[in-house]
Amino acid sequence: MTVPIHKDHTELTEDQFNTLSEEVLKAKSLSYSPYSKFRVGCTILTASNEFISGANIENASYGASICAERTTISKAILSGHTTFKVIAISSDQEDDFISPCGICRQVIREFAKDVPVYMFKSSGEFIKVYMNDLLPLSFGPENLLGE
Repeated sequence: MTVPIHKDHTELTEDQFNTLSEEVLKAKSLSYSPYSKFRVGCTILTASNEFISGANIENASYGASICAERTTISKAILSGHTTFKVIAISSDQEDDFISPCGICRQVIREFAKDVPVYMFKSSGEFIKVYMNDLLPLSFGPENLLGE
């Protein structure tokens, strides 16, 4: 299955896109990644037009590490934001776009099933995909009994 890739930012104003790209590229500097040296940043634009950023946080016990997307979503939820317009991620990769891991895809889906995900190279070049394409036939709150 091929994921449709978009190179536009039509759901954002030019100012919103410029702020999003600046913030997500800056967010990777927040990373605590002494083991892998693989810095990842994430920025969310909330439904109320607030930008929230986070980064990956590693741990000597590797399983206790947390990805940038989950850090940022947790920060947004704890700040009272549960609806997002877009999610953006960046890394130091120059040759390829960063993509959310499987666990992050499931967490993003919980709060942003139909939201575009912007994936940035370190140069600022980006592509956009939709969450439904990254995690087709996904499981969510509506699949639980009684919902």
